[in-house]
Amino acid sequence: MAKGIMYVNGQRVAFDGEKNVLSVIRKIGIEMPTFCYYSDLSVYGACRMCVVEDEKTGKIDASCSMEPRDGLRIRTNTARLLKYRRVILELMLASHNCDCTSCGKSGSCHLQDLAVQFGVHNKMGFGDSREPSEIDDTSPAILRDPSKCILCGDCVRACSETIGMGIIDFAYRGYHMRVTPAFGRKMDQTKCISCGQCAAVCPTGAISVKNEIGLAWSAIHNPNKRVVVQIAPAVRVAVGEAFGLPAGTNALDLLVTALKLMGVDEVYDTTFGADFTTIEESREFLRRLEKGGPFPMFTSCCPAWVKYLENENPKYLKHISTCKSPMEMFAAILKDRYREKDAADGKETYHVAIMPCTAKKMEAARPEFSHGGKPDVDLVLTTQEIIKMVKESGIHLPNLELESPDLPFGLGSGSAAIYGTTGGVAESVVRYCLPDKSKNVLRELSFSPLRGNEAIREASIRVGEREIKLAVVHGLIHAQELLKAIDAGEAYYDLVEVMTCPGGCVGGAGQPHGLMPTKKERSEGLYNIDRSAPFKRAERNPVVRTFLEDYGEEKCHELLHVHYPKA
Repeated sequence: MAKGIMYVNGQRVAFDGEKNVLSVIRKIGIEMPTFCYYSDLSVYGACRMCVVEDEKTGKIDASCSMEPRDGLRIRTNTARLLKYRRVILELMLASHNCDCTSCGKSGSCHLQDLAVQFGVHNKMGFGDSREPSEIDDTSPAILRDPSKCILCGDCVRACSETIGMGIIDFAYRGYHMRVTPAFGRKMDQTKCISCGQCAAVCPTGAISVKNEIGLAWSAIHNPNKRVVVQIAPAVRVAVGEAFGLPAGTNALDLLVTALKLMGVDEVYDTTFGADFTTIEESREFLRRLEKGGPFPMFTSCCPAWVKYLENENPKYLKHISTCKSPMEMFAAILKDRYREKDAADGKETYHVAIMPCTAKKMEAARPEFSHGGKPDVDLVLTTQEIIKMVKESGIHLPNLELESPDLPFGLGSGSAAIYGTTGGVAESVVRYCLPDKSKNVLRELSFSPLRGNEAIREASIRVGEREIKLAVVHGLIHAQELLKAIDAGEAYYDLVEVMTCPGGCVGGAGQPHGLMPTKKERSEGLYNIDRSAPFKRAERNPVVRTFLEDYGEEKCHELLHVHYPKA
């Protein structure tokens, strides 16, 4: 890796391994404007907002695509550069729908932020160059508004490089260039898996998380509905970021208080459902070990992963665990338990799940997760949506008193909390399956390859007389690599955990956007919750044990397991 000394605005800066000049500039506290640059994606260099000027030659170039050189002298804010950036912004605004007050990303739109930063308040003399376009709301997870696209290509690269799907891409050329699914299809006519990573990186309102806040308020204000909420593990370590709390801060009790102030009747913890998932998935895995397969057994918590197999590799559906996700297990138990209470009170339980994941909106709408023609989860809100609702209510989260989730569905183990990060599900299953339940074994697991940030991690664990081979993979494109290796006979695993989003659920598209360092902090927040939990294993949850005993094997299978049509 290159080492040397650069000069930025006359200031001496050492570089050692930075991949571009932009990273070196950021080291000294200068935040260069960008639209198309994300350190988690490839360098594209299209927007030209991060241009710098070479002091020696006067040449202007994009700092994101420049390699650091020893002795290089650059300027970041000359008169030419400032004029250049303003013209770029004016051109973008000329081809952009500027109805900002009605845009879902107003207040978090990067184009809006940079226009304010550089004092660009109108389109100057360029006029309106937009071509007619229609909003595409056919996806259960995202909304596309082509009139707000600035052709930065972030969504194209996220879908291709992170997810490996290529659902959207550039079409046409020159003035007529557009970002669109192939042949101008609507999203519901593609093989989109609703992961929402395109929306996570979009700097404007061209692709955004589908907003269903109005449905939530309608339910809360309806006196005939009992609004019951569950909160996923990953939400609690990200929601506070929107209110000035550091990433990884456990804001669960603050969020419970906020929801109660907003009018929600009962608030529970999805970790309760995750403990059911751990127990049922572990038992299923042990049964497969006895019967000889089919292997590998894939985890089933990620709905985008399940959808991918349905669309692209249905032969592996029989390898997916039959266990429902924690959200759906919790919802099935909740609706079953509240049926008599609803009849007695003359109310309808309206169940809202607060999730880090846009694909959960798609999962909740699947017919497999309904009873009597009604979905077990009535509405899924992402972390972003609940943040907007809290702010709309005038609530400042850090100023609230703490209130724990309600019982009996508010109790979860430490192994349930780590479901929100890559490797968490696999580690929870291993904790259950290992015969040695000592603290030393837990400590050893914390240093195993089950934890980490590598895209594909492998581990071997002895269960009884058998050596179990496990793999953990995050980022769907890497799961596709793993499947190819399995198909070719180059790899064998007994258990594979797959999470579509990089970092796992902490990096879900419904979360406040954060790059990998932020996702790591959120993951560490979940591990801190695990460390301080009164019990670390799912089978030690006393409420879950009681429920399992009450239900019996037949009822548990009915409520907690699912079979997909193509399996």
